[in-house]
Parts: sequence; C-alpha cells; structure tokens
Amino acid sequence: MMARFLQNDPVFAPFISYKPDIDGFKKLINTRKITTDRNVLVETLKSQYAKTGLQSSSAVYTNIELLQEENTYTITTGHQLNLFTGPLYFIYKIVTAINLAEDLKRHFPDKNFVPVYWMASEDHDFAEINHANLHGKKISWDTQTSGAVGRLNTSSITAVLKNYKAALGISEHAEKLSEIISKAYLNHSDLASATRCLVHTLFEKYGLVIIDADEHRLKQLFANIIEKDITRQHSYHEITESSSILEKLGFKIQVNTREINFFYLKDSLRERITKDGEYYYVLNSDIRFTEQELKEEIRSFPERFSPNVIMRPLYQEVILPNLAYIGGSGELAYWLQLKKNFDFYQINFPILVLRNSALIADEKQHDKLARLGLSWKDIFKKTEEIQKDWVKKHSLHVLSLHDEWNELSCVFEKIKLRAYKIDPTLSPSTEAVKARLHKAILNLEKKLLKAEKRNHEEAMHTIETIKNRLFPNGSLQERVDNFGLFYVKYGDRFIEALLQSFKPLDFKFTILEP
Repeated sequence: MMARFLQNDPVFAPFISYKPDIDGFKKLINTRKITTDRNVLVETLKSQYAKTGLQSSSAVYTNIELLQEENTYTITTGHQLNLFTGPLYFIYKIVTAINLAEDLKRHFPDKNFVPVYWMASEDHDFAEINHANLHGKKISWDTQTSGAVGRLNTSSITAVLKNYKAALGISEHAEKLSEIISKAYLNHSDLASATRCLVHTLFEKYGLVIIDADEHRLKQLFANIIEKDITRQHSYHEITESSSILEKLGFKIQVNTREINFFYLKDSLRERITKDGEYYYVLNSDIRFTEQELKEEIRSFPERFSPNVIMRPLYQEVILPNLAYIGGSGELAYWLQLKKNFDFYQINFPILVLRNSALIADEKQHDKLARLGLSWKDIFKKTEEIQKDWVKKHSLHVLSLHDEWNELSCVFEKIKLRAYKIDPTLSPSTEAVKARLHKAILNLEKKLLKAEKRNHEEAMHTIETIKNRLFPNGSLQERVDNFGLFYVKYGDRFIEALLQSFKPLDFKFTILEP
C-alpha cells in the first residue's frame, strides 16, 4: 500500500488532502481553515513546561510564542512514551518533523513552521512501551500498571535505570547520557513528565515543542465533538464506509472502528465506553450514565474522555494549527481510513508524510562489507541468499547442475518416446522417474553449495555477523535497537548526523556510514 501511496497512485485521492510535496503544502496553506484556539494552546504549553520544571530554551520558547501568530503552522509527529525512547524510529520521527519544518520555512519564508512531538500519554498498553534493547539485551520495567501510561508513577524505575546505565558503558558520552536519563526519570514523578524531560533535553536546541494532550483546557476545545460522536456515533458510520471502500480496492484495513471510539479516563482507570439500552457504561467498572448525565460529564470534565486510535488524529487537528502528520507506514495506512470523518466534522485533513528510515553502520561493518565485495543493496537480502550468491561468485568450481540437468532431460525425452512406442501407458512411469531424478539432482546441488560454504567458513560467518548486527532479530535495526547504542559512541553528533542526512520529502532509505 505505502509504495503505491508514495507513487501518488490516483486511487488514494479520496483518502488524502494533498500530495506530500511542496506544491501540496502550498495548496494546503492556501486553503487551511484554522480551528485552533491559539491562546489556549500557548497558555497550556507554557503551563506544561513550567509544571515539569523545564526551562524552555530560547528556540522552544520562541516557537511556543510563534504559535500565537496566524501565519504559524505545526508539523506534528506522535509516539508512545517508550522507555528511554524505545526503538530508533522514535528518534527518526522527531528528526523528520524538525527537518520538514525547516524545509518548509525555506520554501515559505513569510510563514512559520513549528515541529511538534505529540506524547501518547493517554495510551494504556504498557507492555508495548516498557522496554528498550541495548546490545541484544532487553531491558524491561516490570511493574503493575493500570490506566493511562502518562500518569504512571516512576518511583519503581530505579533498578531498571541502573541496568540501562550499566549497558551504556563508561565512555564520556555514556556518562552524559546517563546523567540525562537520570535527570528525566528520577526528577519527575510520572512517565509523561519524564519523557518530556528526556526528549526536550535531546532536541531543545532545534525548537521541538512537546505537547501532552491529557489536559482539561485542550479537551474543552474538543468537547463538542466528543459529545456528538459518542451520542450520535458519526465516526463509526463515516470510517466504516471508508474502510469498506479501501477493502474493495484490495487494501488491508489497519484499525477497526467501534460504535463509540472513546475511553473513560479517571485516576488509574481507562476503559471503553459502551451503550446498552438507555445507558452508557464504562467497562470493568460500576460507572454508568444516562445520555443527559453523559453530556453533563463531558461539559464539566472533558479530560475524562480519552479518544482511541480512530479519534485521536481528529483531536490533534482540532487543537493544533497543523499541516502535516509524520508517521510510519502502518500509521499512515490507518490515517487513510479517517478523511471522511474529518470532512464530516469540517476539520482539515493534514498532509501525510512517511517518516525517514535509516540503517547505521560502523567502520568495522563498512570495512568487512568492502572486503567481501558486498554492496548495501546486497545486505538487505536474506542471510542465506547473500551467502549463496557470494559462494557462487567466488567458488573455483561450477556449483550449478543446471546444464547437466538439461542434458539429462533430453535423454529422458528419448526414453519417454521409446517407452511410448512400446506401451503408451508407460509414459507416466517415465515422468515419475524423471521427477525423482530431478529432485535428487537438486539435493546434490544443495550439498555442493553447502560443502563449498564450508570451504569459505570465515566469509560465511562474517556475513552472518553483519546481518545479525544490522538486522537484529531479523528486523530492521530501527525497529529494535535503542538510540543509546549510537549516542554512547557519537554523542550529540549522532542526532546532528541524522538531521543532516534525512530528507523528509525524498522518501528514500538512508544508509549512515562512518
């Protein structure tokens, strides 16, 4: 799906606003209807930063102030509150947002563009975020949780923090990162504040603004839609229709909408809201409302109503003067299901931008690939395929029995003709013998290749080692490894290198070499 999306397949036209290119941004800027209450947004952001005890850098403070201006727009990415930022693509999404904001400023100098990281603080799937991977070791925070993860108390994180710092090592950069991590998680009592501190410290000089939407004043701006959608179930009908069309076009649906797409959020509770008869119920609790009571609850305590994955994007676009959402391929795929619902509520749909992706190699891996005569294109193949191709290329012997089999096939055609003349019913028997021999020839060919691999054991081991390091657990590096692996080696230069290398609207995979 994403390949066709990036190729501007016209089939996606009803499901997007504009294409992810400069011309698309120009059109959206000219048509964007701002629903944002800029005063509330700016006051909330200032309050959140002050409450967290963070001194906004000049770049962050400037960008927050700029949000008051009518010619200022946001470029947003969102992610869960992964422990110690989790996998690398957490960092990549933010870098893409920062770079895109800068690119747009160069093209539209009379406008301002602010990169925003939206913290998914209301999410409650702790198992997805409670770990980080360093040097092949999974460092997990195992604790009993309930409710929104952003509100989770960090008092039990000390032992996990110690394990993470130990895995970083004792280099100069490791010590600096240890201090950053300690400050974030030990000086803040909840996970949202700790994550804000960590991300702020890494990206403050680039003007990244961090927003926590688990906030009364921001939810007030969304309260009218919350009420309409729960009581009239508009999102269910609109998104179901879009999903059905996408399925008929042959695309796999990423998320399934419900009749009610909100959770009830209070203290350590985050449970789905359902309706049965005249009452609205909060699952796994004794809370229930009549419709009138529900409306009164929404007006008085809008912060208690938490959007699910279907409604969160709409909430985002209501409270931010946003132009683009930056996400992974899975995220953008489910955003394609949502535009019809945006249209219903008359909220502008942002331009969808695929985040940058990268593979980071060190000097040793670079040198080993060079000595083996392998390219970066080769390394994306399966390990067995790389080894097979390498052996065939470097072997002094012909390992393929293809020519020999062609000769045998000709012999069998003669045998088959002779057998047919004697008795036509013998032809199937001849074919069966030929099939068994072909299988035996293929097995022999595999044995020849296996034997030759043993003759090049060192090269085979090197290929396997490189693959395991660059593709841990058989996955892309960015989906497994934590950024700490590279920060301890390169320090702040690591993020600077990403910022210099990523081109947000090129949609090319980046190889970062030493």
